[in-house]
Amino acid sequence: MAAILVVDDEPEIADLVEIYLTNEGLEVIKAADGKECLEKLNQNPEIKVIILDVMMPEMDGMEVCRQIRKTSNIPIIMLSAKTTDMDKIMGFGTGVDDYVTKPFNPLELTARVKSQLKRYQGIHMAPRQETAVVGNLTIDKKAHQVLRNGELLSLTPIEFDILWLLASHPGTVYSTDEIFEQVWKEKVYEVNNTVMVHIRRLREKIELDAKNPTLIRTVWGVGYKIEA
Repeated sequence: MAAILVVDDEPEIADLVEIYLTNEGLEVIKAADGKECLEKLNQNPEIKVIILDVMMPEMDGMEVCRQIRKTSNIPIIMLSAKTTDMDKIMGFGTGVDDYVTKPFNPLELTARVKSQLKRYQGIHMAPRQETAVVGNLTIDKKAHQVLRNGELLSLTPIEFDILWLLASHPGTVYSTDEIFEQVWKEKVYEVNNTVMVHIRRLREKIELDAKNPTLIRTVWGVGYKIEA
């Protein structure tokens, strides 16, 4: 059974999230700080998604995310009272897959958890054999890995899904809304820069010069594409 790790130093918030997730049949494991989060993650292999608060004692959420990303691509949803675009960019920069601001709608958070869980389980369980070659990249969908000149790159699930979407449809231009709906499996209800932030992070990992990208091209006023 998949478990969700809820990390928050405010018990009432962790308890509220637990109620909504357990109502959906999900197991919940709770941690009160960053140090306990890492311990629980190592002790419980059934954990498939992490809901991570930012401001916590012992170790803040940003540093926890950096530590996790050294060894794991498990989906991380950051839950934060920090609402500025720069705060969100910093969160995505550490490798989070989604960013939810406080106060939050528990039903929306639950939907986002289920979306991340579905994607993560699909990545690790669905039989796939497709591969794509883009420049010096070899993308293996079945193994969920990307090699650059034979060297394995570390991508988050969201980054991989964006790259695969573009690479498996060479020459097709996708708008940010289309990328969001294809990758996040959700409709776009408001303008945000989530996709652009992930594209920037992806370019930093796969491009030789992220400021002058040659793989993921920007089609100004339209979106992004990978050439055939």
